Amino acid sequence: MSSSPAREALLKKQGAYGKIKTHGESKLSQLSHLDEVAYALYYKLSGGLVSKLAVTDEDTRFCDDILGSVSRSFAAVIRQLPEKCCLDVMIFYLVLRALDTIEDDMTAFGKDNAVKVKHLKEFHKTALEDAQWRMDGVGEGDEQKLLQQFCRCTRVFQGLEPKPRAVIADVTRRMADGMAEFVGKDLGEGTQTIDEYNRYCYYVAGLVGEGLTRLFHACGYESAQFEQRALDPALVTAQHKQGGLDKSMGLFLQKTNIIRDYLEDYVDGRAFWPKEVWSLYATDTKSLGEFAYPKPGSQVEARALALLNHLVCDALELVPDCLSYMTLITHPDIFRFCAIPQVMAIATLDKVYNNKDVFSGVVKVRKGLAVKMIMTCGTMGGIKAWFHEFAVEIKRRTPPSDPSAVRTYAACDRILTLTADAAPSPLRAAMILVLAIIVAAVAYAQIA
Repeated sequence: MSSSPAREALLKKQGAYGKIKTHGESKLSQLSHLDEVAYALYYKLSGGLVSKLAVTDEDTRFCDDILGSVSRSFAAVIRQLPEKCCLDVMIFYLVLRALDTIEDDMTAFGKDNAVKVKHLKEFHKTALEDAQWRMDGVGEGDEQKLLQQFCRCTRVFQGLEPKPRAVIADVTRRMADGMAEFVGKDLGEGTQTIDEYNRYCYYVAGLVGEGLTRLFHACGYESAQFEQRALDPALVTAQHKQGGLDKSMGLFLQKTNIIRDYLEDYVDGRAFWPKEVWSLYATDTKSLGEFAYPKPGSQVEARALALLNHLVCDALELVPDCLSYMTLITHPDIFRFCAIPQVMAIATLDKVYNNKDVFSGVVKVRKGLAVKMIMTCGTMGGIKAWFHEFAVEIKRRTPPSDPSAVRTYAACDRILTLTADAAPSPLRAAMILVLAIIVAAVAYAQIA
């Protein structure tokens, strides 16, 4: 991890604990969205997404519990998968989360990157083959607990069917090799090129998309044709050159997270915004840290927003591939599993677009909006409606003078064309609000 005067100044500004501010909306703001309040009330009273996980032993129970601890949002989405697929995907997630914890720990292995690389490259053999394997002193909190008791995940993994086991082991090995490639790189000022940025996203998220695609088929819920088409690079319209539609799905989610987490990643000393892009906008210090906490109304703030919009536009160009992937899915539970993160990502891009708060903290999607999206994105019409709505908003807020404006307009217009048949009307929006209030009232009456 490199250090710089800009980073040291940021660390002091964050305070003793280096915490990054979260930019959320006030309770009053959230309550002003009555439709979201109704959806949130119904979601809470109805118990949310129904878990289909069969907990048959203590090791599976541990995996289920730790899944909820390390990721509450993903836990709910994973648990609603079909029973035969739910366990496989849960273990897949925990295996990769453990691997990611090893990669992310910047202190446990000292300055000897070779030790970390060795652990990463051998993980698919040691952790997945030795039912007694565990690791101490790596990660924090629940992630540390996951590694300390990973043998329990291993035992559940070894009880899976051969095909899902093979998929999980293969993707774990390839992801670890990719992570190892980046361990020795100085990411203090981000990745170097757009190609390297895409390659990193491929390793940590694109391969997840591939693994899930193969698991859906291996579990018998999607066809061989689905897998073949989802993995076919010839169907991709984006320019990342990392593989098929499955890779675009992963890259879309990862790029969204990287854009949102600018400040947090920079302070941690492992940033991912590509220098090939940010250097176009940094003129004062030639550092990625130049954009943190810009003075309101300053030229630095204007350049920071232009940079942010450039990266959001780059992510938006993946949307056509994501929509194409979604059209291939036939099972409703798998569709919902894939749809929820996608609509959350486009909502996040809408939230961060041209938003100066990205440079002083982490911007979050409104909770009520998140619940409404979860409950209404279970069909192709539902997911199209959300992508259409956010593309309209981003296009509307695109400054005509923005250096990426023409490209952003084109990306939004492409999304709007692909989702035109699901464009919401004012009458439909009013009907949805009334229906949401009625459903929430009925749910409350049943419980009361």
